[in-house]
Amino acid sequence: MWREALGLSKISAGFIAVLVGYSSSAVIILQAADAVGATSAQMSSWLWALGVGMGLTSIGLSLYYKNPVLTAWSTPGAALMVSSLAGLSIHEAVGAFLVSSLLITLCGLAGWMDKLIRIMPPSVAAAMLAGVLLQFGLGLFQAMQTQLSLILLMLLVFVVLKPWAPRYIMLLTLVAGIGMSYQLDLLQLDKLELQFAAPVWIAPTFSLASVVGVALPLFVVTMASQNMPGVAALHGHGYRPPISPLITVTGLMGVLFAPFGGFAFNLSAITAAICMGKEADPNPATRYWAAVWGGVFYLMTGLLGATVVGLFAAFPKELVLAIAGLALLGTIGNSLTAALADNDEREVAVITFLVTASGVSILGIGSAFWGLLLGFLMHYWHKHRALTTAKQAKA
Repeated sequence: MWREALGLSKISAGFIAVLVGYSSSAVIILQAADAVGATSAQMSSWLWALGVGMGLTSIGLSLYYKNPVLTAWSTPGAALMVSSLAGLSIHEAVGAFLVSSLLITLCGLAGWMDKLIRIMPPSVAAAMLAGVLLQFGLGLFQAMQTQLSLILLMLLVFVVLKPWAPRYIMLLTLVAGIGMSYQLDLLQLDKLELQFAAPVWIAPTFSLASVVGVALPLFVVTMASQNMPGVAALHGHGYRPPISPLITVTGLMGVLFAPFGGFAFNLSAITAAICMGKEADPNPATRYWAAVWGGVFYLMTGLLGATVVGLFAAFPKELVLAIAGLALLGTIGNSLTAALADNDEREVAVITFLVTASGVSILGIGSAFWGLLLGFLMHYWHKHRALTTAKQAKA
C-alpha cells in the first residue's frame, strides 16, 4: 500500500492541483473577507478553515471510497461574496455560511443530486466538463503572449519527455518551469515570511438580508457551478462513488468550519481532474492516492495560512496557467471524445460545450449550470420528438 501511496507522480499531481487552486482564487477569498471588515487574524482563520476542511474531506473521502475525490472551496461563491457581502457584518456573513452549508447537507441527505444524475445524459455531462476546462487549455497558449520562452520550454519538456517518463511528466514540467522562471527573474520570493494560522471563532448572527442575499445564492452557485462539474469529472474518468454521501460530508464540513471562515466546501472539477489523469497514475484503481496527497497539501496550506498564499503568488501567473493547461489536456480530449461520440447527440453536446465555455453568468449563476440545463432540455426535447415521429410512422 505504501508503495502505491508514495509514487512521485501522485505526489506531484496532488501538489499541482493545490497550486492551481490556490493560485487562481485565493486572492478572491481575501477580498471577500476584507468586504466584511475581517482583521488579519480572521483572514488567516478563513484560510486555516478552508485548508483544513478541504484536507480532511479529500483525504477521508478518497481513502474511504478508493476514488480520487478532491474537494475545494466554491470559487464562484467567493466571487459572489465580494459584492454581496458589502454592508453586512462578519457575524452575518458567518450566519449566511452556516445556512448555505445546512442547505447543501440537506440536499445530500435527501438524495437530490443522485436523482438528477440518473436522468442526466452522459454526452451532456461530458460536454459541460469539456467547456469548464477549455479556458485552462486556452490559457496555456494565451500565456505565450507575455512569457513566450517560459511556455515554449515547458511545452517542449512536456512533449519530448512524456513518452519516456509519463508518470513524472507533470513534475518534470513544473521543475523546468520554476527553473526557467528563476533564470528570467520572475519568482517573487523576497516578501515571503513564515506565518502559522490559528482558528478564530466568529459568532454567527442571522438576518433576512444575509440569508436571502448571501446564503441562498451561495448555495445555488455552489451546487450548480461546482458540485455538478465535480460529479461530471468523476463520471468522465470512470469513477462512480455514491454522490449523496459526498455532498452530505462537504455540507457538514461547512457547518463545522463556518464559524472560523469556511464559507463553502464542494466537489472539485478542475483541480480534481489533475488527480484523475494518466499522468497522475497509469492505474485508475490507485489514482485516489493523488487526491489524498492533494488533501495533505491542503492541510499544510491551512496550517501555514497566508504564508502559502504568498508562496503561490510568488510564481508567475504564466507558469500556473501553463502547468494547469498541460495537466488537463488529456481530460479535455477525453471529455470531447465522449461528448461527440453519438451522432444523434452531437448537436446537443456542441451547444452544451459552447454555452459552458462562453463563461456567461445569468442571475449570478455560472455558465456550467446554464450549459447543463440547456443541454438537458434539448436532449429530452429531441428524444420526445423522435418518439412522436416514430408513433406517427407506425400509425
